[in-house]
Amino acid sequence: MSQYLSVGTRILTVEDDERIRTAVRFALEDEGWIVDEADSGEAAADMFANEPADVVLIDIMLPGIDGFELCRSIRRISDVPIVMVTARADTHDVVAGLEAGADDYLTKPFAPKELSARIRALLRRHRVASPDSPILKVGDLEIAPEQGVVKRNGEELHLTKTEFRLLCELASTPGKVFSRESLLEKVWGYDYFGDGRLVDVHIRRLRTKVEVDAAHPRHVVTVRGMGYKLQS
Repeated sequence: MSQYLSVGTRILTVEDDERIRTAVRFALEDEGWIVDEADSGEAAADMFANEPADVVLIDIMLPGIDGFELCRSIRRISDVPIVMVTARADTHDVVAGLEAGADDYLTKPFAPKELSARIRALLRRHRVASPDSPILKVGDLEIAPEQGVVKRNGEELHLTKTEFRLLCELASTPGKVFSRESLLEKVWGYDYFGDGRLVDVHIRRLRTKVEVDAAHPRHVVTVRGMGYKLQS
């Protein structure tokens, strides 16, 4: 088992419904993970500041600070994997959660096995850095896959882990068109319960960081009806 999936991995679950929170904790503890619980956004922010988690699960509908604002506040200080949990598969909620910085989302009710699969997929993305990994260069972008560093014209950019993995996948074969399904499998680590909106929103977020003009992208290009590609 990977060191990232072993006992000692800490998960913060933020949910105001005690029954759901307890059920989630039991399911995650059965996987051998350490679980911290918070019933509000304020409590979760304090807990994360004192002891950062390896994965954060955030319910959108929270008293006080809602899930969107909590996600944004955590994202300002950390690139920890975040899963938003919503009671509706409403496109607005899903997209808003991803735009706030979440890596993935789940719709209630969800099966414990699906939750565990999502978390394991997120944790597998954390690979040990290799100093011998080649640098990828595409136009004015310079990408060091294993170091987690991307620069544009020599200036380092800050990407979340998911945005970085998405960029690395596109950069692995510049000019190749990657379908949404392919990117879901390669970047998120699953396909049959994936959602193409994950790809679309993260592409938009990626463009705001790597493009000089996100409205007229030069590097991360849409190929209508097919998917996305990276070009110089």
